[in-house]
Amino acid sequence: MPDVGEGLTEAEILKWYVQPGDTVTDGQVVCEVETAKAAVELPCPYDGVVHELRFPEGTTVDVGEVIISVEVAGGAAAEEQPQTAQPAAEEPAAKDAAASDEAEPQGRQPVLVGYGVAATSTKRRPRKQAPGAPAQEPAAAAIQGELNGHGAPAPAPEAPAPTTAPAGPRPLAKPPVRKLAKDLGVDLATVTPTGPGGTVTREDVHAAVSLAAASVGAPAAVPVQAPAPAPAAQPRPEAPAAPASGRETRIPIKGVRKATAQAMVGSAFTAPHVTEFVTVDVTRTMKLVEELKSDKDMAGLRVNPLLLIAKALLVAIKRNPEINASWDEAAQEIVVKHYVNLGIAAATPRGLIVPNIKDAHAKTLPQLAEALGELVATAREGKTTPAAMQGGTVTITNVGVFGVDTGTPILNPGESAILAVGAIKLQPWVHKGKVKPRQVTTLALSFDHRLVDGELGSKVLADVAAILEQPKRLITWA
Repeated sequence: MPDVGEGLTEAEILKWYVQPGDTVTDGQVVCEVETAKAAVELPCPYDGVVHELRFPEGTTVDVGEVIISVEVAGGAAAEEQPQTAQPAAEEPAAKDAAASDEAEPQGRQPVLVGYGVAATSTKRRPRKQAPGAPAQEPAAAAIQGELNGHGAPAPAPEAPAPTTAPAGPRPLAKPPVRKLAKDLGVDLATVTPTGPGGTVTREDVHAAVSLAAASVGAPAAVPVQAPAPAPAAQPRPEAPAAPASGRETRIPIKGVRKATAQAMVGSAFTAPHVTEFVTVDVTRTMKLVEELKSDKDMAGLRVNPLLLIAKALLVAIKRNPEINASWDEAAQEIVVKHYVNLGIAAATPRGLIVPNIKDAHAKTLPQLAEALGELVATAREGKTTPAAMQGGTVTITNVGVFGVDTGTPILNPGESAILAVGAIKLQPWVHKGKVKPRQVTTLALSFDHRLVDGELGSKVLADVAAILEQPKRLITWA
């Protein structure tokens, strides 16, 4: 499993496009995986025949794990695979297992997509052997288990219990598991290991979180069942006599939804949020939208209110550039950006994502319309790349498409402001001294009060509202 984006430690296998025995060519897509940021297709860098798929669809796999092996021209995978699959107990010692591992790439070369031959995991496991462990066989079993794509059963004897003693040995765990424990605030020394050789697994960490939550009366965290695909949401049972097993549905939290949850929690408890609101008459803007739809310069482009709202925000940022900034905690500095990567929050079947339009400040209205259209289409197809979601500076979230009047949006991590746009509705409004039906909406601007004070935030929100009320300001203020 290659690292398809910065800082990602795991990915879920969504779909295999090949099966054992299929012929593959260099560059052919063999599977689709979902990381914490997007769904990505993985190509095979070799010509050959698929020998083995190590994990089924729906499995969450750590970066660096072997997920597929390919028998290349001249290889002997079909002959050597039975040796690999033999139980570790048949090996006289770990030394012999290591020797066979070193000889293996010369004949059979298991292909790790994007990485080549994965021989590193067999060298790391012996070093992780706990002090006092009974000989080499558990390590050999663990090595063979990883080569076979599943954990080998750990022998019962004296697996060192990690635990409460502060002076005890350092708990054994893979880097992704350590990161997971750190993110969830779990001390690995307090976790009971169930993995081969006394290692702490991902399930052990989730179990520790569930136990801690239950001890304080909080809802237990949903453990991620790696071998099983995420179940579809079931409809609410209508019959009151439904069995207990059918009254709840548990959905593993992983991929984009898991990353979004962690990011939102981090943002909410790191940046002091302030949200301001303004209700504005956008009747003239709606008329301009209809005119632009028939303009030949906008032919074939997606023209809607969001386009003009985005342009209004860009003009407001130009008039108040300090809003387009970020907070550098390490250096204790405010970083003002002289470019705008405009994020657009998009709801997809895999969860909320926020791709952004690079250098949106430099685009003309037709160029901005084209970029918005591409962004929305790509998000709906689930093809948004990790790069498209990195480097955003400010964000727009359009909750009005769901009929919602407004909300208090949470900042996208690393950004200073986010604008929520409510539903545009026909409402009674005082216009030129008379009450008339007008197109009205409510805008909400959340900002990071560490670097954006009330005056600056109010000016930006007021400028956006003024432009939408009198869209000719797009020309006079730009």
